Amino acid sequence: MQQASQSPAGDYVRRSRTPEGSRNHLITFVISIVLTILAFAAVMIPGLSREFVYSLLVLMAILQVLVQLGIWMHLKDRGHFWAILAMIFGGLVVVYAVVSVLFWTWYQ
Repeated sequence: MQQASQSPAGDYVRRSRTPEGSRNHLITFVISIVLTILAFAAVMIPGLSREFVYSLLVLMAILQVLVQLGIWMHLKDRGHFWAILAMIFGGLVVVYAVVSVLFWTWYQ
């Protein structure tokens, strides 16, 4: 059974009376553990190039953040538009700052 309620932002959010099952949380926990083990394994393998390991670690970190935000923080549900928009804007500010600093240090 579902009920509609109004969120503080004014959006109507459909909420279930039964809580979300622990199945999704268990799957997310397993994914997080696997990504962490892969990160440690990538660092411990001596034959991998440094650039490949850095790229792999960044990719796994991005996947870890998306999994954590999507499942644990429930951003996949409806009614989180402004939170998602704020995180996207914050990410763009961080990317702009990093690119600006790298440009300033390398090309000036």
